[in-house]
Amino acid sequence: MEFKISAQDGSARLGELSFTRGKVTTPVFLPVATRGAVRCLSSENLIELGYEMVLANAYHLSMRPGTKVISAAGGLHSFMNWQRPILTDSGGFQIFSLEDTKIDDTGAVFRSIYDGSWHQITPEEVVRIQEDLGVDIIMPLDQPVAYPVSESLATEALVRTTTWAKRCKTSHRKEAQALFGIVQGSTYPALRKRSAEEIINLDFPGYSLGGFCLGEPKQEMNELVSYTAQLLPAEKPRYLMGIGTPLEIISAVGAGIDIFDCTFPTHIARNGSGLTGRGKIIIRNSTYREDSGPLDPDCACFVCRKYQRGYLRHLLNTKELTVLYLITYHNLYFMQNLMRRIQAAIGKGKFLEFQKEFGEKWSSGL
Repeated sequence: MEFKISAQDGSARLGELSFTRGKVTTPVFLPVATRGAVRCLSSENLIELGYEMVLANAYHLSMRPGTKVISAAGGLHSFMNWQRPILTDSGGFQIFSLEDTKIDDTGAVFRSIYDGSWHQITPEEVVRIQEDLGVDIIMPLDQPVAYPVSESLATEALVRTTTWAKRCKTSHRKEAQALFGIVQGSTYPALRKRSAEEIINLDFPGYSLGGFCLGEPKQEMNELVSYTAQLLPAEKPRYLMGIGTPLEIISAVGAGIDIFDCTFPTHIARNGSGLTGRGKIIIRNSTYREDSGPLDPDCACFVCRKYQRGYLRHLLNTKELTVLYLITYHNLYFMQNLMRRIQAAIGKGKFLEFQKEFGEKWSSGL
């Protein structure tokens, strides 16, 4: 992996990640293909939408269908028919969110959500799983902590995260894969600084900001993201894990973040909500029963050009599965268009103007 910054506007950066499987323009939003597919869409749909990279979850794929099946299929790229770059999360967040998970310095013991069987995961096993998947960027095992948490428990998780990062780096063998470090520290600036220093000392090719959007106030999160991002090496990519609403992305881009992922646009689509330039709308509401307008009047995607809000509401309320595809497609079109507009604004030196205009319109409502 190579990373080059081509333009900068304040702390916002326009750059490019280069892999053997292609190039990715940053800032970039990664659709979440947890189990090897973005729900309701095909890999061909994602290519139509212009996505250059996706995220998958190593924990879920190791449980079902298992790395043996995926390796036999030629790796995750071949398995899911996606020949562009893939980033995998270790699944640490999902594992530690499980009720019965037991954590010690060795790793974690957890119960599978699929069949209830017990499994142990270690930093070395996390690396092996992702190496077997054959993806392009991989994550170490880390320990996120929910908000609120005491400083002592946050410190304990930070120490464990650093120790596990060392073990992951030692066990990592495939140079073609970029192993990123993860910064933890909850909402304590001193701990974020300590974690950043410890992880930077391990000299990873990229750095992730973990442990956000776990219950802390949005303003506090934004301030900590900005603070932490500036602690990281300017010449290496910065990845904000699991954050992806439009306003959060724009704020973090302004802080110098390059990579984002989130289930937000696809999750709300399945719940009947669409993204527009004036905020999120709930299509199933009775307001739209006889509405013949497009989902988003300012959108050029085929859903907005060809389908009415009233029709989409009808499909939702009669539980026709087609609507999940239509709204998901639109929401991911919206997100990709947002990233292109952000990239263009940085390139022209007008990011702050874009941020102000987008925020005002988003908050104005329909």
